[in-house]
Amino acid sequence: MSYKKCESCGMPIPRGIYCRHCVDENGNLQLFDERLNKLMHWMLSHNPELTPNDAKTKAKLYMSSMPAWKDHPNLI
Repeated sequence: MSYKKCESCGMPIPRGIYCRHCVDENGNLQLFDERLNKLMHWMLSHNPELTPNDAKTKAKLYMSSMPAWKDHPNLI
């Protein structure tokens, strides 16, 4: 089976454009602030020496490289 990447976070997925972590209960892409917050918390849990501000900066930088967010006004 070949995998694509989620256009929001880059996670490998078998089909679709977004992974289950990036969509709401209706299958729609979560709002920017929700995804940013979840990515920040993920980064903090995997890299405890980061400060919340550093995690937010890194999360925004990473999101700016993803097709779903690259043109978002909060990242330009």
